[in-house]
Amino acid sequence: MTSSYNIMMSAAASPAQTVPKAKSTASGGVGSSSNSNGVGGSYYDGHENHLLHVNSVRVSSAAASSAPGPGLTNGGAGSDAEMRWWWRTRSLNAPSPFQQFGPCGRIMKNSAMVMQIQDPASQRLTWYKPPLTVLVIKKKDSQVLLPFVQLVEWLVQEKHMVVWVESAVLEDKLLRDDFKLENESAKFRQVHGDYCGVRERFLALREKLVTFKDGRDDLTDRIDFIVCLGGDGTLLYASQLFQQSVPPVMAFYLGSLGFLTPFQCDNFQEQVTNVLEGHAALTLRSRLRCSIHRKGERRKESLQPAGSNLLKPSQHRHLNYVELNNGSFTGGNNNYCNPHMSSNNSILVLNEVVINRGPSPYLSNIDIFLDGKYITSVQGDGLIVSTPTGSTAYAAAAGASMIHPSVPAILVTPICPHSLSFRPIVVPAGVELRISISPDSRNTSRVSFDGRNDQELNHGDSLRVTTSIYPVPSICSQDQISDWFDSLAEGLHWNVRKRQKCLDELSDLTASGSEDTLDEFDNLKIYDV
Repeated sequence: MTSSYNIMMSAAASPAQTVPKAKSTASGGVGSSSNSNGVGGSYYDGHENHLLHVNSVRVSSAAASSAPGPGLTNGGAGSDAEMRWWWRTRSLNAPSPFQQFGPCGRIMKNSAMVMQIQDPASQRLTWYKPPLTVLVIKKKDSQVLLPFVQLVEWLVQEKHMVVWVESAVLEDKLLRDDFKLENESAKFRQVHGDYCGVRERFLALREKLVTFKDGRDDLTDRIDFIVCLGGDGTLLYASQLFQQSVPPVMAFYLGSLGFLTPFQCDNFQEQVTNVLEGHAALTLRSRLRCSIHRKGERRKESLQPAGSNLLKPSQHRHLNYVELNNGSFTGGNNNYCNPHMSSNNSILVLNEVVINRGPSPYLSNIDIFLDGKYITSVQGDGLIVSTPTGSTAYAAAAGASMIHPSVPAILVTPICPHSLSFRPIVVPAGVELRISISPDSRNTSRVSFDGRNDQELNHGDSLRVTTSIYPVPSICSQDQISDWFDSLAEGLHWNVRKRQKCLDELSDLTASGSEDTLDEFDNLKIYDV
């Protein structure tokens, strides 16, 4: 089973925004052309020698491919305002295949320099074959059980889809009745009784579900669609499960913060149906590809059975991964056993990778290199390297700016630097950051990936971070811009302040002139004396 979705877009995506196995399409106008990859949506205006980008609009995939815009017919055109609404164009200051600077200057053509920046409204989901399998991820909370069972029941019975769930869901005691309640507490017996109806509905569906176990089963090219029920952690977990191409993710808010979960569960049937029919906008959330290179090893991650494993969330996972020494599988079911890692044993993170001093009382002393060039050293508690999605997480708490997830960038933020002038910086997506312990550092450092897989970074080791070519296609409830600013306002209370009153509301200033006000003030002083 292969991925079954496209991304409608107006121009070729940057390497950080390319979703593998998905064909990119666009609704171009007369004179539109496509590049060698089949990505259309731009045309060359020979009169002004400019590359103009024709962008899609916020309409469904069917309407975008067949129906004309407002006031437009197949044989004519409406007003100029309607034309501007339909064929939106934007001047994007990014290197393009034909870009001139004055009469003589031009960017030298090479395969690595082309980078198109898209109009966020042009990224829309469309399926090139009907999705058949859906992965439902839920948080470990009893309050999520009822919407979880309702969703799974609807997907199986109404949509006739194959539903995958984590094997731990079947072990939830609130969804089982094959154990002795006498051994449980009185509070648990009461809660178990409250969920009697939910449990009966789930047990009727249990045999129709397909289960997987993280660290053992490979989900690559097995899942067409992902639904998350919970908080932001469920989306991070989905990102961890798919270390290459990620299916479209629809996240419902059932957690605490909900910054990455824009959908509400009240009318999930209508919302999921719209997505399955291809009526949805997408946010391509870039990820970071991280790899640790141990001292004495060239361009290879240290992955020893008794040592640290970059992709090991528990002590059991290393039994299911490929040993780099012999390339053989070790343990698990060989039909599914395929490590969630690339050929150089890297891990993809959605939020950030954090280097910190751990329990050491000394400052971290970390050297930063960008594309092989030494940039600076960090003396402080540590360093955060985050994606634009992660800029509203740990990086925001450390004083960094918040970046829209569609901006191709990498954010570098120091943690409590022992310097008054060390400000967070933003570097272009695609560069490679190399982070290592300074030779004269008094201690080693700890490194973690999206808050997991904590391990030690020793002297001589290096951490290499760059933008991955596999983003997380997050489905929008409205669109990229509205969802993000709604999350800022509702989740973080961004720029919330009591409004300043206008002058008309200040009666003490408007009822009298400035001179009268001064006279009254002098009289008050005399009265006080």
